Amino acid sequence: MSFRPDQFLSYKESKQFAKPQFLEGKTDEDLSNLFLEILNGGVHGFCFSLYEDGQKPGDIISEEQIRRRMQVLKPHTQWIRSFSCIEGNELIPEVAKDLGLNTLVGAWLGTDKEKNQQEIENLIMLGKQGLVDIAAVGNEVLYRNDLSEDELMGFIQHVKNELPGIPVGYVDAYYEFVQKPHISELCDVILSNCYPFWEGTDFIHSLPHMQQMFQQAKMAAKGKPVIITETGWPSKGENLGNAVPSHMAAMKYFINTQLWAKDENIGVFYFSSFDESWKVGVEGEVGAYWGIWDKNGKLKFGNEYL
Repeated sequence: MSFRPDQFLSYKESKQFAKPQFLEGKTDEDLSNLFLEILNGGVHGFCFSLYEDGQKPGDIISEEQIRRRMQVLKPHTQWIRSFSCIEGNELIPEVAKDLGLNTLVGAWLGTDKEKNQQEIENLIMLGKQGLVDIAAVGNEVLYRNDLSEDELMGFIQHVKNELPGIPVGYVDAYYEFVQKPHISELCDVILSNCYPFWEGTDFIHSLPHMQQMFQQAKMAAKGKPVIITETGWPSKGENLGNAVPSHMAAMKYFINTQLWAKDENIGVFYFSSFDESWKVGVEGEVGAYWGIWDKNGKLKFGNEYL
Protein backbone atom coordinates (compact mmCIF):
# COMPACT_ATOMS: atom_id res chain seq x y z
CA MET A 1 0.00 0.00 0.00
CA SER A 2 2.45 2.64 -1.20
CA PHE A 3 0.97 5.98 -2.20
CA ARG A 4 2.05 9.58 -2.58
CA PRO A 5 -0.01 11.92 -4.77
CA ASP A 6 2.23 14.79 -5.83
CA GLN A 7 -0.60 17.31 -6.04
CA PHE A 8 -1.03 17.36 -2.25
CA LEU A 9 0.87 19.58 0.12
CA SER A 10 4.06 17.96 1.39
CA TYR A 11 4.59 17.83 5.14
CA LYS A 12 7.84 19.75 4.52
CA GLU A 13 5.80 22.60 3.00
CA SER A 14 3.33 22.77 5.86
CA LYS A 15 4.16 25.52 8.37
CA GLN A 16 1.48 24.72 10.96
CA PHE A 17 3.14 21.69 12.58
CA ALA A 18 6.14 22.02 14.83
CA LYS A 19 8.77 19.33 15.31
CA PRO A 20 7.40 16.86 17.90
CA GLN A 21 8.67 17.48 21.41
CA PHE A 22 7.24 14.40 23.13
CA LEU A 23 10.40 12.29 23.08
CA GLU A 24 13.23 14.83 23.42
CA GLY A 25 15.76 14.03 26.13
CA LYS A 26 14.31 10.63 27.00
CA THR A 27 16.51 7.56 27.48
CA ASP A 28 15.66 4.16 26.01
CA GLU A 29 14.47 3.09 29.45
CA ASP A 30 12.29 6.19 29.74
CA LEU A 31 10.73 5.40 26.37
CA SER A 32 10.04 1.79 27.30
CA ASN A 33 8.41 2.89 30.54
CA LEU A 34 6.35 5.50 28.69
CA PHE A 35 5.24 2.92 26.11
CA LEU A 36 4.04 0.58 28.85
CA GLU A 37 2.33 3.42 30.71
CA ILE A 38 0.39 4.40 27.58
CA LEU A 39 -0.52 0.83 26.63
CA ASN A 40 -1.55 -0.19 30.14
CA GLY A 41 -3.49 3.05 30.57
CA GLY A 42 -5.55 2.15 27.50
CA VAL A 43 -5.68 3.52 23.94
CA HIS A 44 -8.67 4.33 21.74
CA GLY A 45 -8.56 1.41 19.32
CA PHE A 46 -6.69 -1.39 17.58
CA CYS A 47 -7.10 -2.90 14.15
CA PHE A 48 -7.80 -6.57 14.83
CA SER A 49 -5.18 -8.90 13.34
CA LEU A 50 -7.05 -12.12 12.65
CA TYR A 51 -4.57 -14.50 11.04
CA GLU A 52 -1.96 -16.71 12.69
CA ASP A 53 0.97 -18.48 10.98
CA GLY A 54 -0.15 -20.52 7.99
CA GLN A 55 -3.43 -18.62 7.68
CA LYS A 56 -4.47 -16.01 5.15
CA PRO A 57 -7.57 -14.13 3.96
CA GLY A 58 -10.04 -16.66 2.65
CA ASP A 59 -9.40 -19.14 5.46
CA ILE A 60 -12.24 -19.73 7.92
CA ILE A 61 -11.23 -18.55 11.40
CA SER A 62 -12.73 -19.98 14.59
CA GLU A 63 -14.39 -18.11 17.41
CA GLU A 64 -11.86 -19.65 19.82
CA GLN A 65 -8.97 -18.03 17.97
CA ILE A 66 -10.75 -14.67 17.82
CA ARG A 67 -11.55 -14.81 21.52
CA ARG A 68 -7.96 -15.77 22.44
CA ARG A 69 -6.51 -12.79 20.59
CA MET A 70 -9.23 -10.43 21.78
CA GLN A 71 -8.47 -11.33 25.40
CA VAL A 72 -4.92 -10.03 24.86
CA LEU A 73 -6.24 -6.69 23.60
CA LYS A 74 -9.11 -6.21 26.03
CA PRO A 75 -7.13 -4.61 28.91
CA HIS A 76 -5.54 -2.07 26.56
CA THR A 77 -8.27 -0.64 24.35
CA GLN A 78 -11.86 0.60 24.10
CA TRP A 79 -12.49 -0.19 20.42
CA ILE A 80 -11.80 -2.99 17.93
CA ARG A 81 -11.83 -2.52 14.17
CA SER A 82 -12.61 -5.48 11.89
CA PHE A 83 -12.09 -5.58 8.13
CA SER A 84 -14.62 -8.11 6.85
CA CYS A 85 -17.98 -9.73 7.67
CA ILE A 86 -17.39 -13.23 6.22
CA GLU A 87 -15.10 -16.24 6.75
CA GLY A 88 -15.14 -15.96 10.53
CA ASN A 89 -14.72 -12.18 10.62
CA GLU A 90 -18.43 -11.84 11.33
CA LEU A 91 -17.73 -13.32 14.78
CA ILE A 92 -15.36 -10.49 15.75
CA PRO A 93 -18.09 -7.95 16.70
CA GLU A 94 -19.93 -10.52 18.81
CA VAL A 95 -16.78 -11.47 20.75
CA ALA A 96 -15.84 -7.80 21.15
CA LYS A 97 -19.27 -6.94 22.56
CA ASP A 98 -19.05 -9.98 24.85
CA LEU A 99 -15.87 -8.46 26.27
CA GLY A 100 -17.35 -4.98 26.63
CA LEU A 101 -15.57 -3.39 23.67
CA ASN A 102 -16.90 -0.98 21.03
CA THR A 103 -16.82 -2.00 17.37
CA LEU A 104 -15.95 -0.42 14.05
CA VAL A 105 -17.12 -3.17 11.71
CA GLY A 106 -15.94 -3.29 8.12
CA ALA A 107 -17.40 -4.91 5.01
CA TRP A 108 -14.57 -5.80 2.62
CA LEU A 109 -15.48 -4.86 -0.95
CA GLY A 110 -13.56 -5.88 -4.06
CA THR A 111 -14.09 -7.20 -7.57
CA ASP A 112 -16.07 -10.31 -6.55
CA LYS A 113 -19.73 -9.28 -6.79
CA GLU A 114 -21.02 -12.33 -4.91
CA LYS A 115 -18.68 -11.75 -1.97
CA ASN A 116 -19.50 -8.05 -1.96
CA GLN A 117 -23.18 -8.86 -1.56
CA GLN A 118 -22.47 -11.32 1.25
CA GLU A 119 -20.28 -8.77 3.03
CA ILE A 120 -22.95 -6.08 2.87
CA GLU A 121 -25.76 -8.42 3.95
CA ASN A 122 -23.74 -9.60 6.94
CA LEU A 123 -22.77 -6.05 7.92
CA ILE A 124 -26.45 -5.07 7.91
CA MET A 125 -27.37 -8.19 9.89
CA LEU A 126 -24.70 -7.46 12.52
CA GLY A 127 -25.89 -3.86 12.72
CA LYS A 128 -29.49 -4.92 13.31
CA GLN A 129 -28.27 -7.27 16.05
CA GLY A 130 -26.74 -4.31 17.91
CA LEU A 131 -23.14 -5.41 17.34
CA VAL A 132 -21.99 -2.43 15.24
CA ASP A 133 -21.12 0.97 16.69
CA ILE A 134 -19.67 2.33 13.42
CA ALA A 135 -20.10 0.66 10.00
CA ALA A 136 -17.29 0.86 7.44
CA VAL A 137 -18.42 0.11 3.89
CA GLY A 138 -15.27 -0.85 2.00
CA ASN A 139 -11.56 -0.43 2.65
CA GLU A 140 -9.31 1.29 0.07
CA VAL A 141 -11.64 0.25 -2.74
CA LEU A 142 -10.98 3.48 -4.65
CA TYR A 143 -7.23 3.26 -4.06
CA ARG A 144 -7.21 -0.24 -5.60
CA ASN A 145 -9.69 0.75 -8.36
CA ASP A 146 -11.83 -2.28 -7.48
CA LEU A 147 -15.12 -0.37 -7.77
CA SER A 148 -16.24 2.83 -9.40
CA GLU A 149 -17.17 5.80 -7.23
CA ASP A 150 -20.85 5.33 -8.16
CA GLU A 151 -20.78 1.63 -7.26
CA LEU A 152 -19.22 2.38 -3.89
CA MET A 153 -21.72 5.15 -3.18
CA GLY A 154 -24.53 2.73 -3.93
CA PHE A 155 -23.26 0.32 -1.27
CA ILE A 156 -22.78 3.12 1.28
CA GLN A 157 -26.29 4.50 0.69
CA HIS A 158 -27.82 1.03 0.96
CA VAL A 159 -26.19 0.41 4.35
CA LYS A 160 -27.24 3.87 5.55
CA ASN A 161 -30.83 3.13 4.56
CA GLU A 162 -30.80 -0.23 6.37
CA LEU A 163 -29.01 0.95 9.53
CA PRO A 164 -30.47 4.30 10.57
CA GLY A 165 -28.91 5.53 13.78
CA ILE A 166 -25.54 3.84 13.14
CA PRO A 167 -22.80 6.09 11.70
CA VAL A 168 -21.71 4.80 8.29
CA GLY A 169 -18.43 5.62 6.59
CA TYR A 170 -15.82 4.41 4.12
CA VAL A 171 -12.13 3.72 4.79
CA ASP A 172 -9.40 4.98 2.50
CA ALA A 173 -6.22 7.03 2.33
CA TYR A 174 -6.74 10.60 3.54
CA TYR A 175 -6.35 12.16 0.08
CA GLU A 176 -9.17 10.10 -1.45
CA PHE A 177 -11.65 12.14 0.60
CA VAL A 178 -10.21 15.31 -0.93
CA GLN A 179 -10.32 13.89 -4.44
CA LYS A 180 -13.82 12.37 -4.05
CA PRO A 181 -16.01 15.03 -2.39
CA HIS A 182 -19.21 13.11 -3.16
CA ILE A 183 -17.95 10.22 -1.02
CA SER A 184 -17.12 12.63 1.81
CA GLU A 185 -20.57 14.19 1.58
CA LEU A 186 -22.31 10.80 1.71
CA CYS A 187 -20.39 9.44 4.71
CA ASP A 188 -21.53 10.17 8.26
CA VAL A 189 -17.93 9.89 9.47
CA ILE A 190 -14.63 10.13 7.59
CA LEU A 191 -12.49 7.04 8.18
CA SER A 192 -8.98 8.00 7.12
CA ASN A 193 -5.80 5.93 6.78
CA CYS A 194 -2.66 7.98 7.48
CA TYR A 195 0.71 6.31 6.81
CA PRO A 196 3.86 8.42 6.74
CA PHE A 197 5.87 5.22 6.33
CA TRP A 198 4.20 4.28 3.05
CA GLU A 199 5.00 7.72 1.70
CA GLY A 200 8.71 7.24 2.45
CA THR A 201 8.90 9.79 5.27
CA ASP A 202 11.85 9.64 7.64
CA PHE A 203 10.87 8.96 11.24
CA ILE A 204 11.85 12.42 12.55
CA HIS A 205 9.15 13.96 10.34
CA SER A 206 6.59 11.17 10.73
CA LEU A 207 4.37 12.80 13.35
CA PRO A 208 4.04 16.22 11.65
CA HIS A 209 3.43 14.43 8.35
CA MET A 210 0.68 12.32 9.90
CA GLN A 211 -0.85 15.42 11.46
CA GLN A 212 -0.88 17.06 8.05
CA MET A 213 -2.60 14.02 6.53
CA PHE A 214 -5.25 14.21 9.24
CA GLN A 215 -5.80 17.91 8.52
CA GLN A 216 -6.48 17.16 4.84
CA ALA A 217 -9.10 14.58 5.82
CA LYS A 218 -10.56 17.03 8.33
CA MET A 219 -10.89 19.73 5.67
CA ALA A 220 -12.63 17.26 3.36
CA ALA A 221 -14.99 16.29 6.19
CA LYS A 222 -16.40 19.82 6.48
CA GLY A 223 -17.31 19.45 10.14
CA LYS A 224 -18.09 15.74 10.20
CA PRO A 225 -16.14 13.52 12.63
CA VAL A 226 -12.80 12.19 11.39
CA ILE A 227 -11.27 8.99 12.73
CA ILE A 228 -7.80 7.72 11.85
CA THR A 229 -8.61 4.11 10.98
CA GLU A 230 -5.02 3.06 10.35
CA THR A 231 -1.60 4.39 11.20
CA GLY A 232 1.54 2.65 12.39
CA TRP A 233 5.22 1.94 11.84
CA PRO A 234 6.88 -1.44 11.18
CA SER A 235 9.55 -2.83 13.51
CA LYS A 236 11.43 -4.81 10.84
CA GLY A 237 11.73 -5.16 7.07
CA GLU A 238 12.74 -3.21 4.00
CA ASN A 239 13.24 0.57 3.87
CA LEU A 240 10.90 2.68 1.77
CA GLY A 241 12.58 5.88 0.68
CA ASN A 242 13.64 7.61 3.90
CA ALA A 243 11.31 5.48 6.02
CA VAL A 244 13.32 2.88 7.95
CA PRO A 245 11.65 0.09 9.93
CA SER A 246 13.15 -0.49 13.38
CA HIS A 247 12.16 -1.67 16.80
CA MET A 248 12.83 1.74 18.39
CA ALA A 249 11.12 3.74 15.62
CA ALA A 250 8.02 1.55 15.89
CA MET A 251 7.82 2.07 19.65
CA LYS A 252 8.41 5.83 19.34
CA TYR A 253 5.79 6.17 16.60
CA PHE A 254 3.23 4.45 18.81
CA ILE A 255 4.09 6.80 21.69
CA ASN A 256 3.97 9.94 19.52
CA THR A 257 0.67 8.92 17.94
CA GLN A 258 -1.06 8.11 21.20
CA LEU A 259 0.12 11.22 23.06
CA TRP A 260 -0.90 13.50 20.20
CA ALA A 261 -4.26 11.76 19.72
CA LYS A 262 -5.07 11.98 23.41
CA ASP A 263 -4.04 15.63 23.57
CA GLU A 264 -6.22 16.50 20.54
CA ASN A 265 -9.07 14.08 21.40
CA ILE A 266 -8.71 12.21 18.09
CA GLY A 267 -9.87 8.63 17.67
CA VAL A 268 -7.10 6.38 16.32
CA PHE A 269 -7.22 2.70 15.42
CA TYR A 270 -3.60 1.65 15.57
CA PHE A 271 -2.28 -0.67 12.90
CA SER A 272 -1.80 -3.20 14.06
CA SER A 273 -2.42 -5.43 17.04
CA PHE A 274 -0.46 -8.59 16.07
CA ASP A 275 2.23 -9.32 13.49
CA GLU A 276 0.80 -11.33 10.57
CA SER A 277 3.06 -13.50 8.41
CA TRP A 278 0.71 -13.70 5.41
CA LYS A 279 1.31 -10.04 4.60
CA VAL A 280 4.85 -10.83 3.38
CA GLY A 281 3.28 -11.94 0.11
CA VAL A 282 1.53 -8.60 -0.33
CA GLU A 283 4.02 -6.06 1.03
CA GLY A 284 7.36 -7.87 1.36
CA GLU A 285 9.09 -8.65 4.64
CA VAL A 286 8.01 -5.33 6.15
CA GLY A 287 4.36 -6.35 5.90
CA ALA A 288 4.74 -8.95 8.63
CA TYR A 289 5.98 -6.60 11.38
CA TRP A 290 3.37 -3.93 12.09
CA GLY A 291 2.03 -5.39 15.32
CA ILE A 292 2.38 -4.21 18.89
CA TRP A 293 2.36 -7.91 19.75
CA ASP A 294 4.33 -10.49 17.74
CA LYS A 295 2.71 -13.32 15.77
CA ASN A 296 2.68 -15.49 18.91
CA GLY A 297 0.91 -12.86 21.01
CA LYS A 298 3.98 -11.67 22.92
CA LEU A 299 4.35 -7.93 23.52
CA LYS A 300 7.20 -6.62 21.35
CA PHE A 301 8.11 -3.51 23.34
CA GLY A 302 8.94 -2.67 26.95
CA ASN A 303 11.87 -2.84 29.35
CA GLU A 304 12.76 -6.46 28.68
CA TYR A 305 13.40 -5.56 25.03
CA LEU A 306 15.99 -2.83 25.68
